Amino acid sequence: MNTPKILSLIAAVLLLTLLFTSVFVLDETKQAIVTQFGKPVGEPRTQPGLHFKIPIIQKVQFFDKRYLEWDGDANQVPTKDKKFIFVDSYARWQITNPLQFFIRLRDERSGQSRLDDILDGETRNAIASHDLLDIVRSTNREPEIADEIMEDLENLEKISVGRDKIEALILKRANERTSDLGVQILDFRFKRMNYVDEVRNRVYDRMISERNRIADQFRSEGQGEARKIQGNKERDLAQITSQATREAEVIRGKADAQATSIYASAYNRNAQARELYGFLRSMETLEKSFDDKTSIILSTDSELYRYLKRAN
Repeated sequence: MNTPKILSLIAAVLLLTLLFTSVFVLDETKQAIVTQFGKPVGEPRTQPGLHFKIPIIQKVQFFDKRYLEWDGDANQVPTKDKKFIFVDSYARWQITNPLQFFIRLRDERSGQSRLDDILDGETRNAIASHDLLDIVRSTNREPEIADEIMEDLENLEKISVGRDKIEALILKRANERTSDLGVQILDFRFKRMNYVDEVRNRVYDRMISERNRIADQFRSEGQGEARKIQGNKERDLAQITSQATREAEVIRGKADAQATSIYASAYNRNAQARELYGFLRSMETLEKSFDDKTSIILSTDSELYRYLKRAN
């Protein structure tokens, strides 16, 4: 192979290399700026497709065009009414001006760090400027009362701001501070709030005490109702027993009267009947007065002796 062909081949390779290094592809999720010796040149590239740059001396910096996530750390923050709480928050943000973003922050990691400072600071300021009720509640809606035990809920303290407005305030102030960074914070929300351990334990103790108070009230009402039922039962039982005793005595009196009438009728009918009546009455007396271990002494003129002697 001669020298001219070799030089031509080398030239072709260099030309292809320069051609490929002068073209870059930008997809739908990315935006880019071109830098020359570390400084940006030209306008940001935001449209997807093929783009060109000067090979070797120019480089491409890519940035995400999509919504990005910011997740803050849970921090202990005091409220306006001096109650310490842990606040965990999150936000969504977007790089809206990649050129400005590159000049001020260089890359997304620096952007996340800068947002940490801004959003954490604004969150602390907002929490410290409002009472706890305004932070955890959004409206003054009337609570639904399930029973009379929860009547105290009717007197809930009214809020003047509310959680939604505080989140909107943090979002507004944070965007004011990021306006020159080439980013926009799209949304900010409180993810989770909780008392610090010391305060949370006191809250739990108060909740347990309240539940015990309600349980004692239910128990007291139940015992009162039980005593009322027991009293009504004893009253009804005494009334039923008295009524039954009265009716039994009436029936027994009527039976005795009827028996006496029968005996009197039979006694007055003839001498044999009188004799039979006297015998039956004597036998009833013997049956009720003695048992198999009783010993008696009868005179010869006793009615009982007379019947016993006649039986022999």
